Amino acid sequence: MTLEAVLLIAAALFSVGLYGAISQQVVVMVMMGLELMLNGVILAAGAFWWFLSPEPTGQVLLLVVIAAMTVEMAMGFAVATLVHRARGSDMTDSASELKR
Repeated sequence: MTLEAVLLIAAALFSVGLYGAISQQVVVMVMMGLELMLNGVILAAGAFWWFLSPEPTGQVLLLVVIAAMTVEMAMGFAVATLVHRARGSDMTDSASELKR
């Protein structure tokens, strides 16, 4: 695979994620769109590091970013679950204020 092909795949991932994040009203679907966008950025960054300077330091940094992203998404899903339990709805309009 060439750098252009990997960047094209990363742009496609980012575009699909952007469409999913903007067009959906369900909190989980918005978060899935954000996850796709972040995966596109990580794929592009990994491709640049691999094709321009194939040292393992760039990949280690990407693994740290992926671990931080995993923790962030787990916390986001926990908040979405709490909003669903408290309000009985998982729409983004019902999560506009997080007071009880």
